[in-house]
Amino acid sequence: MTGTSQLVLRGVRPYGEGDPVDVLVRDGVIAELGTVDTGADTTIDGNGAVLLPGFVDLHTHLREPGREDTETIESGSRAAALGGYTAVFAMANTTPVADNALVTDHVWRRGQEAGLVDVHPVGAVTVGLDGEKLAELGGMAASAAGVRVFSDDGHCVADPLIMRRALEYATALDVVIAQHAEEPRLTVGAQAHEGPTAARLGLAGWPAFAEESIVARDCLMAGQLGARLHVCHVSTAGTVDVLRWAKARDTTAPGTQVSAEVTPHHLLLDDSRLETFDPVNKVNPPLRTASDAEALRAALAEGVLDCVATDHAPHAVQDKDCEWAAARPGMCGLQTALSVVVQTMVRPGLLDWRGVARVMSERPAEIAGLPDQGRPIAVGEPATLTLVDPDAEWTVRGAELASIAHNTPYEGMVLPGRVLATLLRGNVTAREGRAGR
Repeated sequence: MTGTSQLVLRGVRPYGEGDPVDVLVRDGVIAELGTVDTGADTTIDGNGAVLLPGFVDLHTHLREPGREDTETIESGSRAAALGGYTAVFAMANTTPVADNALVTDHVWRRGQEAGLVDVHPVGAVTVGLDGEKLAELGGMAASAAGVRVFSDDGHCVADPLIMRRALEYATALDVVIAQHAEEPRLTVGAQAHEGPTAARLGLAGWPAFAEESIVARDCLMAGQLGARLHVCHVSTAGTVDVLRWAKARDTTAPGTQVSAEVTPHHLLLDDSRLETFDPVNKVNPPLRTASDAEALRAALAEGVLDCVATDHAPHAVQDKDCEWAAARPGMCGLQTALSVVVQTMVRPGLLDWRGVARVMSERPAEIAGLPDQGRPIAVGEPATLTLVDPDAEWTVRGAELASIAHNTPYEGMVLPGRVLATLLRGNVTAREGRAGR
């Protein structure tokens, strides 16, 4: 057919189920599933690899504008595509802060120019992330970027009156408020999870209830207001209990208005990593106990935690290669997320591949209101897909990652599962370790 582009994925297993099949992609849409005899412009041999919907990350720091020395929208998009992502949400703590349509539209347009993933800017809840005055939520929602998620991530919206107003506006605009849950008066000077490890190492503690108390408060407000609340980077077993209660409540506003994410590093790592005082392990919220990590894994499998979000936070060498107290919190995570999920959830049998699709693609797309992401692998659906080798193992080297920054806590680790190819509406954005179109 003249003017028609075709691509064939040969010998792939949708959701890791059944015998391998071929997938014909025509003009960005899945046209056939089965045995495809048609020739194509591009052919990718799957050799039995797992085919999943493209991943969606609700929590990414791309640093542009302002800190292009640590990441740009282009470099972050490359890392995302190599990690199997087809959509990412860029957090608002840039310089200047994304608290108005001028900045959010800039981020959105830069994502369009890179063209490797759909980059959705997250708008700030308050002006300058200072927690005192609501930002222009309506203007950002109505802008070219069409902002659907708002967060002061890195800062908690601690004032309950400001948070209430934000949730009320969110209800009117049909958008989501994503909260960094941290009561700041309880974490002044905090350097690590408050517990035996921090006490032994002489590090000021970040108590679990500083997170849990804010989550409980906000769940109560969201329930009463019928607002959509998303809890960022859940890190404690107590927060899981609060979310389980909130989702089960029988009120006039259904508890399913509340959603929550967990990071890969909180699934895998715990505060025993702090024994070396290596600032690569410093993150906010901090790494918690092994029992917290176990509770998070169980909650993700159960569905109390809705999705995995990377909280990808690249930092310059001088911001990490320094004494612990001076180091910036955060970890790179876009290219390692799938492998950590395989390590913590798939190999122990907590999730199958349909479960991986749920927590890394379908639920985050649903939470953010992305109608063309997280779609079923079926004829007529967009060919926005990720091809995964479940048996591959690879050694993480920060210097080999696509991000400008290299602050990975997995340096030297051998992790399972690797992305073979990523497709965004039929366009190959990553293949065999290389990103580009």
